[in-house]
Amino acid sequence: MREFRIGTRESRLAMWQAQWVAGRLREICPGISVSLVGIKTKGDNILDSALAKIGDKGLFTRELETALINKEVDMAVHSMKDLPTVLPCGIALAAICRREYPGDVLVSKRGGISELPRGSVIGTSSLRRIAQIKRFRPDLQMVNVRGNLITRLRKLDTESMDALILAYAGIVRLGFKERITELVPFEVSLPAVGQGSVGVEAREDDQELLQMLKTLDHGPSRIAVTTERSLMRRLEGGCQIPVGALAIYDGDEIMLEAMVADLDGKMMIRSSMSGPSADPEGLGIRLAEAMLAEGAGEILKKVRQEFDVDVR
Repeated sequence: MREFRIGTRESRLAMWQAQWVAGRLREICPGISVSLVGIKTKGDNILDSALAKIGDKGLFTRELETALINKEVDMAVHSMKDLPTVLPCGIALAAICRREYPGDVLVSKRGGISELPRGSVIGTSSLRRIAQIKRFRPDLQMVNVRGNLITRLRKLDTESMDALILAYAGIVRLGFKERITELVPFEVSLPAVGQGSVGVEAREDDQELLQMLKTLDHGPSRIAVTTERSLMRRLEGGCQIPVGALAIYDGDEIMLEAMVADLDGKMMIRSSMSGPSADPEGLGIRLAEAMLAEGAGEILKKVRQEFDVDVR
């Protein structure tokens, strides 16, 4: 019997996600053999710099996709927010799994985002979060915090920080839900494109595996995430650039809200648009073009020049 090898980053959260996929496959096809192959990515190896300063395209995915193309693994499991909007030739996004709540959360020593005293220090490595929080509370201090979830929580407990902003999905999946102080309102912080969803890539010619992975694909999540990724692709934004988006699927319709900001949140374009769920990519493109007409392209160009990264 064929053994299916899952490529994954070696972080605890990535391993959790890959193990979840493996468990689902074993449920669907009892008796199959599934193993995990841990792979270090560029983003995992460089922990002493801000993410945007070390590049953007495929920061946490390129090495996994290379292993997939070289047939060292049969599938690659990613957080959808890390996956570039253009996939390598020969690779298919075989499954977008059921999405967890996509928003950000505050883990705080001193109350919610509106209650934090002036000058409080918040840790995050996300330019998207920094821009939106500075827009909402310009009096707060933002500091760069890298590392896995447990490392960041430890830094909050032991260093001179008052709070962290994290993704709800990661903190819940690793069993730290009790540490959440507040769900950060979407009015304050729109999530990253695809945040909260797990994606599985496979080779386009591996029909046996593609058919198996169809059972993991969650239709409403695919529609919502596809809408957000279409917007990102048209904006030519990237995972580390201050772009946020949230698509809400409601049967026949999708509501998409998005924002583009500069690094301190002083310049921001935030817009929304609805469209038929039968055309998620079209809705993403239309909203992106409307935002570009309002000046989003100039904002993104400014951010790219500051960090000198290829975000396409």
